[in-house]
Amino acid sequence: MFKTIKNAFKTPDVRKRLLYTLLLIVVFRLGCYIVVPGVDSFAIAEQMQSSTASLANLVDTISGGAFSRLSIFAMSITPYITASIVIQLLGMIIPSLEKMMKEGGEVAKIKVNRYTKILTIVLALVEALGIYISYSRSYSDVFINPGILTGAIVVLTLLTGTMMLVWLGEQITNKGVGNGISMLIFVGIISRLPAGLVTLWNLIVSSNGISTRGIIEALTIVVGAILLVAAVVFVQEAERRVPVQYAKKVVGRKMYGGQNTHIPIKLALAGVMPIIFASSFMTFPAMIIQIFAADKIGGTGFLAGLYNFSIATSSSSVGWGYSLANAIVYFLLIVGFTFFYTFATFNPAEVSTNIKQQGGFIPGIRAGKPTTEYIKNVLVRLTCFGSVYLSLIAILPMLLRFSNLNISFGGTSILIVVGVALETVQQLESHLVVRHYKGFLEK
Repeated sequence: MFKTIKNAFKTPDVRKRLLYTLLLIVVFRLGCYIVVPGVDSFAIAEQMQSSTASLANLVDTISGGAFSRLSIFAMSITPYITASIVIQLLGMIIPSLEKMMKEGGEVAKIKVNRYTKILTIVLALVEALGIYISYSRSYSDVFINPGILTGAIVVLTLLTGTMMLVWLGEQITNKGVGNGISMLIFVGIISRLPAGLVTLWNLIVSSNGISTRGIIEALTIVVGAILLVAAVVFVQEAERRVPVQYAKKVVGRKMYGGQNTHIPIKLALAGVMPIIFASSFMTFPAMIIQIFAADKIGGTGFLAGLYNFSIATSSSSVGWGYSLANAIVYFLLIVGFTFFYTFATFNPAEVSTNIKQQGGFIPGIRAGKPTTEYIKNVLVRLTCFGSVYLSLIAILPMLLRFSNLNISFGGTSILIVVGVALETVQQLESHLVVRHYKGFLEK
């Protein structure tokens, strides 16, 4: 990996992409410290320090600390992710939208992207309005001059911040390195790493001296994190190679074809996106309840139960019943989104058609529909194993809260960080191969 990065900085075009990506990341991190106009930064800091809301900690992890400061990027990129999920699901229901998605092409991508952004604006507007109402009711001293004008400024600023993040993500995808949306979430998560290391140190060293129990807990957490990283790397890099053989054909006096190759199909072909989708889906009910029905949270009704169920991803104070139910639903969501995203990006029929058109075939399988069914069955088996494996890694920290260390979003954070890092390195390698190939042709 380090060799790839070193070679990337030696290549002018790739270095330019890397520096551009780093510049936009710096812009993102600076925005996380710019407080929304009309907000008392000292008051919001005091409220967040005394707050024990798990949802706040959960959202704050994704936003890189922007939520706890109520900065212009407080809502992070989650409205866009939610909008993407909704548009993809609508594509399975609305025939015209489904037809447009299947046809593909640049025009279809532009239209789908436009619909996603429109829905993002709507969701971000509702969420921003809810945040202002929630803070106005719960913390009266957060806003300097509460009123309609202050509310309009806060809502408009939060909405603009989210759309700016969408723009930054698109710029990173098009002109930088890696998937822009995943990169922003990646940066937000790793920005919390120093605070986590401080918490780990405080677990070992306290006012009474060095704690033996703290050392054991810290070592257990570190070893567990290393094993999780190794498991994620194994799943992300493992692949099934489907053999393909091309028949020989004579054109004029030359013979073409006759070569053996393979189609690489990864265990986790969908990458990290199903984890991000499932995480956003799980936290959405708690966010809505906290915004519009905050007074019901401490009760015993349906909304209180739904809130406790939703925040069980990162809270150990809601009881094992909620945690177990949350883990099961989270598990099923990751599996479902993995299958959904995999078959949305990898079409067995299209792959089979391309093989047939190029005069190829899978040994022992007839061309056409049998090839499509064979590839589909292989993809289902691989995705089944990969999705279950990733789901278990994601929910394991939720079921093994054995220390006082705040490891909210632990398994999911590792999955996202490792997955995005591997994807970025692979993109760097592909850029380097293209540049070197072009240089070879020019010579």
